[in-house]
Amino acid sequence: MKAILKLLVGVAIGITAGLFIAANLIACFTDTTFAEFITKLKSTDFGEMMLAAGVGILAFLISQMCLIILHETGHLVCGLLSGYKFMSFRIFSLTFIKIDCRLRIRRYSIAGTGGQCLLTPPVLPLEKIPTGWYNFGGVLFNIVALLAVVPLFFVKLNPFLSECVVIFALTDAMLILLNGIPMKVSGAGNDAYNMLLLRKNPLAKRGFVIALRSNALLQQGVRPKDMPQDWFAVPETINYRDQLEVSIPMMAAGCLIDELRYADARTAYENLNNHKDEIIGLYVKEIACELVFLRLICGDIDGAKELLDENLKRYIKTYRKVMSSKERILCAIALKLDGNRKEATAIYGEVKKRRQDYLLQGEVDSDLAIMSDILTHRETIEINGTL
Repeated sequence: MKAILKLLVGVAIGITAGLFIAANLIACFTDTTFAEFITKLKSTDFGEMMLAAGVGILAFLISQMCLIILHETGHLVCGLLSGYKFMSFRIFSLTFIKIDCRLRIRRYSIAGTGGQCLLTPPVLPLEKIPTGWYNFGGVLFNIVALLAVVPLFFVKLNPFLSECVVIFALTDAMLILLNGIPMKVSGAGNDAYNMLLLRKNPLAKRGFVIALRSNALLQQGVRPKDMPQDWFAVPETINYRDQLEVSIPMMAAGCLIDELRYADARTAYENLNNHKDEIIGLYVKEIACELVFLRLICGDIDGAKELLDENLKRYIKTYRKVMSSKERILCAIALKLDGNRKEATAIYGEVKKRRQDYLLQGEVDSDLAIMSDILTHRETIEINGTL
């Protein structure tokens, strides 16, 4: 009920704000005054008003979809022109990915994002790798789209078509502001923020480049343990409020799990968890997921229960179909927490059967190997709190 109430309040505020902005735009670009617009609005037939509202909502949804595609296309084009190579292109959960020189379609999503374009940086020294146009490309294409529709404000159109044009322009302007003004949203930097950050922070740039390169290898079926280990060298000082810097110790900890060094991996993730108040929310959830797994494997059942609240359970179940790591965690929960080996084995078998459905094949191979290890070879032996 709270969620529905928030939605209704949001819609009401959106409609009110939309009418206010529309009235001002009409007053600016036509002979109609603000007062005349309000008077006409009051005298409008209720059915016609509902139709206009419906057209407005539909126009907003279509505009948002088109503009997200355009935004990610901007990243793609500007990245390719900067020497990057194609990895994947995602709109909502629909993902186009290049595997073995062929374009394939997968389903994948990341909380808080409507799309994502991932490319591989050119093979150059870190300081020479360009990052500006790749990050700015999305905003650039949105600006071009906005400039393209401005002339339509001076053309007499059907009222509903005019409404669609205004909504498209407002939606585009919103995306330009959200991505073009340097800011952090829920702790994560937007395009403009990252563009500036990568110019002045070599460590953040290193995290950015390694994340893209490791992701490319994961898509091609390479496991973390088989990647160049110097990529995951953790610097002595980390700004935990910077998601690009934090990605380095997170990737290093993930590599330890892939090497079956569970005790060392637990130490690394516990250290990250100690900074959870500084780290962005999405990373905090990922850290908690891996700590549940590692505490269970290391015999700390109470510690795993402490982390495994309803919110984290819901998060794990939400992403289990697109992230094999979540199935690995559920396998450990079934085996170590519930004592249900049959369920744990069934989870392993399902991932093995669906392995081609996942986006990151290297991650799938890693998770299958880890599940096989905990199901067939490893017994939990607790010695001084470690395995």
